[in-house]
Amino acid sequence: MKIIAGLGNPGGEYAGTRHNVGFMLADFLAEEANLSFRPKFQGLATEGNIEGERFILLKPQTFMNLSGRALREAAGFYKVAAQDVLLVHDDMDLSLGKMRLRSQGGAGGHNGVRSVIGELGTEDFWRLKIGVGRPPEQWDPARYVLSPFSKEEIPVLKETLKRAHQALLLWLKGDGVKAMNLYN
Repeated sequence: MKIIAGLGNPGGEYAGTRHNVGFMLADFLAEEANLSFRPKFQGLATEGNIEGERFILLKPQTFMNLSGRALREAAGFYKVAAQDVLLVHDDMDLSLGKMRLRSQGGAGGHNGVRSVIGELGTEDFWRLKIGVGRPPEQWDPARYVLSPFSKEEIPVLKETLKRAHQALLLWLKGDGVKAMNLYN
């Protein structure tokens, strides 16, 4: 059993924002696997099985800064080790269209990741960072990540989510290193 947790903020006003790319990828995976979310673990969760690999797909509904609570509950309930968790989140240090899969690391200034590290008590979990780029110089970074993607950015985002989906499928099969080599 593995857990894939996409980070984002609940509510329609955040649905298409940069901070919600984790939710977007979770929704993409759920749609591809014909799964439906239901309330569970302070979030929305569903169970799936792809090519014999069982997983929980989780979208915490606690707002970004408290995302770790939902993930800790799910991991505790299913007795999933941190090394079998993959966190999907936005990253301003990567340009739009880029992504990076890592097997561990720090929060990198991301409050959602910081919450997960605090709740799991370790940095030893997988993360898939999806680039959203840096804000224009006059923009506040918090305002930027809560802004929607432009019409010109949507095709790049969709292509990135397709590649991220492929990376997730490899990770689920235990081929995280192969996924890093192919998609980073």
